[in-house]
Amino acid sequence: MNDEQADEVSESRNWVERLSHFFALEPRTRDELLDILRHAQKRQLIDRDALSMIEGVLKVSRLRVRDVMLPRAQMDVVHEDAAIEDILPLVIDTAHSRFPVIGEDRSQVVGILLAKDLLPYVLRQQLSLPVKKLMRQALFVPESKRLNVMLREFRERCQHMAIVIDEYGAASGLITIEDILEQIVGEISDEHDLEEEYIFRRSNRVYTVKAITPIEEFNRYFHADFQKEEVDTIGGLIVSALGHLPKRGERVQLDRFLFEVLRADNRRIHLLKVKLLEPELQATRAD
Repeated sequence: MNDEQADEVSESRNWVERLSHFFALEPRTRDELLDILRHAQKRQLIDRDALSMIEGVLKVSRLRVRDVMLPRAQMDVVHEDAAIEDILPLVIDTAHSRFPVIGEDRSQVVGILLAKDLLPYVLRQQLSLPVKKLMRQALFVPESKRLNVMLREFRERCQHMAIVIDEYGAASGLITIEDILEQIVGEISDEHDLEEEYIFRRSNRVYTVKAITPIEEFNRYFHADFQKEEVDTIGGLIVSALGHLPKRGERVQLDRFLFEVLRADNRRIHLLKVKLLEPELQATRAD
């Protein structure tokens, strides 16, 4: 074998070794892929923000609409027969760009009202016009739809909001394109954030609870007896008890629990502090 042939064999072996090395490192599971990406971040091949967004993209493919939707009880809605002048305070106070339009009750969504569609009629002082004359067709999606599919549908339809329906066709909540994008870019984290659990024990009598915790889960954990009637989540229960969407720091006592809003925005409650009251304090609000 001459030198030229030897070089060719050596180069071929190096190529095979590199190829074998590549396939040996190829991740076989999602967790293995994340481990490789986290290792790359530690070596500063990608920055922390990029890693966070990649993790968010992977998470979106696993989550479903019901995991991030705004529950029905927390929706700001307008009635189809309401006049423009009647809904203006709600539109101004909430500053939402879109509102579900309901018929008989919250479970019956008949359309979507865009706040910008009100402007011509407000300028012309045509404030007696009913909402049903202005509403647009709503996009309805099942609770089980995957978020990555939902995001693609939002983009294809040029829509920003969809009404989530249950197996019986009743509205169970709403989802926006922003809700999905937040899963990718993330929210500002704080010391109250939870991982996968709905409920986190802080001390013997103090807990942090996600607002999306199902009432059945809350009852099971605390041996409580809150009834699931108009609402499905503990956040919906708080909104129903207060009669409005609370701000951070607001409190309400229900049975032997003192609820305090830890995190909320102008659309929903995110996180609650739950304090178990002493028997002698259950009749009054605790400090």
